[in-house]
Amino acid sequence: MSQRDTVRSAIRRALHAGEGDATRDAAVAERLGQRPRGIVPKRGDLPPAERVALFRTMAERADATVEQIGKTDDVPEAVARYLRDRNLPASLRMGADARLASLDWSGSPIDVAHGPSDGNDTAALSHATTGIAEIGAVVLTSGPDNPTTLNFLPDAHVVVIDAGDIVGDYETAWDRIRVATGDRTMPRTVNIIVGPSRSGDIQQTILLGAHGPRNVHILIVGEADGG
Repeated sequence: MSQRDTVRSAIRRALHAGEGDATRDAAVAERLGQRPRGIVPKRGDLPPAERVALFRTMAERADATVEQIGKTDDVPEAVARYLRDRNLPASLRMGADARLASLDWSGSPIDVAHGPSDGNDTAALSHATTGIAEIGAVVLTSGPDNPTTLNFLPDAHVVVIDAGDIVGDYETAWDRIRVATGDRTMPRTVNIIVGPSRSGDIQQTILLGAHGPRNVHILIVGEADGG
């Protein structure tokens, strides 16, 4: 018997459950199928435009900076402006996200590199799967399109999110992830990011950039419409 089998056997004994318990298996399958929701705050239950406005307010309250742009093609110019205004090097690392792959950087002064970060990059660019208005969070799923290292290693993290992908609450965000990745095929990592990294461990003094980017800049693309 392997160590895993030993642990599983101990859990079954503690739960008084035998292997192949059809009743218990059916209960688990039913719960997974229903995906019951807890109590969802009303704060994010808003019309689309107001939901985007709440997202921006909450993100800025968490020390992120936010800019709304007209279309995805405006991203290179917005990124260049952001780096220039903060006197950051004109270099950027990004993944292979299909939603950013068509960006034209030829007229930009930015040197763009691709792939995971090794910790030596000043700035990174990612595309969020969704955003959560009630807390101003961006949700990023891991993979070659958005390497998780881009979320934590560079000092500045620029996140692109479509206005129509901003939802009111956590539960709806998880629904969006299931649609994007396929039912029962979750990404290895889901990062829910609210503003820059921070810590108050030392004398209760807030320090930005303690465990990740010191700066988080969110580019909201387009206008929200629909429900």
